[in-house]
Amino acid sequence: MSPNPLQGAQFVLAAHRISQLPADQGAEVAFAGRSNAGKSSALNALTGHRGLARTSKTPGRTQQMVAFSLPPLPPVAGEAPFDARLIDLPGYGYAKVPEDLRAHWKTEIDAYLHQRRSLRGVVLIADIRHPLKEFDRMMLDFCFATALPCHLLLTKADKLSRSQAMQTVAAMRRQFAAEERQATVQGFSSSAPTGVDEARARVLELLRQPREG
Repeated sequence: MSPNPLQGAQFVLAAHRISQLPADQGAEVAFAGRSNAGKSSALNALTGHRGLARTSKTPGRTQQMVAFSLPPLPPVAGEAPFDARLIDLPGYGYAKVPEDLRAHWKTEIDAYLHQRRSLRGVVLIADIRHPLKEFDRMMLDFCFATALPCHLLLTKADKLSRSQAMQTVAAMRRQFAAEERQATVQGFSSSAPTGVDEARARVLELLRQPREG
């Protein structure tokens, strides 16, 4: 088994506004998704840290932007190691979140995606059993419009048969190709586990690539 490049992730802070996030330097990848899509479980599986991101039977507990630091990434082609982070964005779409808080996070997430220069890409979490929701589409549209790389993680793949999961991923890839989206997609299960190494490799690729624009 190859070493986990995301191992050693540590909680840094939880921010109510983007101004409270760590200094905008180095590189970071943001994790976004609806409240019940399995985002916390995916983060825990990718980092190999079961308790890193809180999981709950009640979705929607992530109501702040949570920053996790990573150990300095190994240098590539003679480059010096650099600071790297994962940012867990608030779970979106949970009905019990008050309307004013939902409005706040819509504004803050929009500002974060537009202004954060260290942001290298988005990992979008969606349940493989259901069609993409409005929020998922909005995030894909934003990434496409701003040339921000997006990796779609279709979670809970263990709830489908292997052939069903493969067909769903293949259909999404065909759709992205037809729409000329520069997004990648894979099946994933934090409990099986399925697709964990592939997802880790993609996150590492995102962290190491330069920001366009």
